[in-house]
Amino acid sequence: MIEKVKKAIYRHEGKRDYEFSSFYFVVHEILVDRWNKSNTPLHCLAHSLNPRYYSLSWLNEASIHQPPHQDNEISKERKNCLKRIFPNNEEFRAVQVEYAKFSGCLESFTDSDSISDRGKIDPKHWWLLYGSSTPLLQKLALKLLGQPSSSSCAERNWSTYPFVHSIKRNKMTPQRAEDLVFVHTNLRLLSRRSPTYKDGGSKMWDVGGDHHDSFEDVGVLEVANLSLDEPDMEAVIFTDDGLENEGNENIEVESH
Repeated sequence: MIEKVKKAIYRHEGKRDYEFSSFYFVVHEILVDRWNKSNTPLHCLAHSLNPRYYSLSWLNEASIHQPPHQDNEISKERKNCLKRIFPNNEEFRAVQVEYAKFSGCLESFTDSDSISDRGKIDPKHWWLLYGSSTPLLQKLALKLLGQPSSSSCAERNWSTYPFVHSIKRNKMTPQRAEDLVFVHTNLRLLSRRSPTYKDGGSKMWDVGGDHHDSFEDVGVLEVANLSLDEPDMEAVIFTDDGLENEGNENIEVESH
């Protein structure tokens, strides 16, 4: 994914692969941070149960691609996760055998339709169609693959809550506050469908504030990255007025 992002950025900036891009440097740091945060046993298990990552189409996309059962780190974390989910030795052994059948295309998974559909249809649909012979694994896969892969959507959603339920409005009921958060979030999503979201002075206003209007706003992206882990930072844009206001930091709080 990082390579695809790099190609898109360098194509937009008209740069060659060996040239330095300050924008890509910041984006790369954000992607690496996200990866490190998501590199957990549960994520490794979900990755292992996605049939797409065993398909020839995905494996042939890049030379570094390999099926999850051949990756030592992923296999180790997957085993740890399965042991925690199935503490009973017999169940753990049974689900391990089911995974061996799935990853190795054995028994019922030798079906040509099952193999060809691994990289073509939605993972949940694939498990519903072809996973009946491995009930433990099928049930687990449907639970994991039906979950969002990132919590950033929830973090951004509830970072709005302190704005809605502030000191001045602390008398409103929790349900009322939740309703306002719901409305605010949906208005944000609707605004992304307007033409002005991609062009003009309010371009991508909810990424890092009204000051974000081009690929050159690297500093804003850094603050936007902080907002994923520190929701209170989302509404704060730090500005430096230079030598004229030396010693005085101007902090502008923007409520979107």
